[in-house]
Amino acid sequence: MLTLAFLFTSLFILNAIADEPLDNPPPPPGGGHGGGGNGQGAPIDGGLGILLALGAGYGSFKLYKRRKAGKKSEEETD
Repeated sequence: MLTLAFLFTSLFILNAIADEPLDNPPPPPGGGHGGGGNGQGAPIDGGLGILLALGAGYGSFKLYKRRKAGKKSEEETD
């Protein structure tokens, strides 16, 4: 297990070293970028709704398991 952890971490470290140096800045963006009129952005509504639904489902499942385990332990003590 330790060997696998070492191999994976060394892979990420070597990949970071192989990247371009930080002295080369990226080329400047095209015209019209950075102004207030650019109305494009990443939509978060759909993904946020999915995450909220999955979180609610997971939480209700955990509550169901906890209540089921509580009833089972009460039946054993009676």
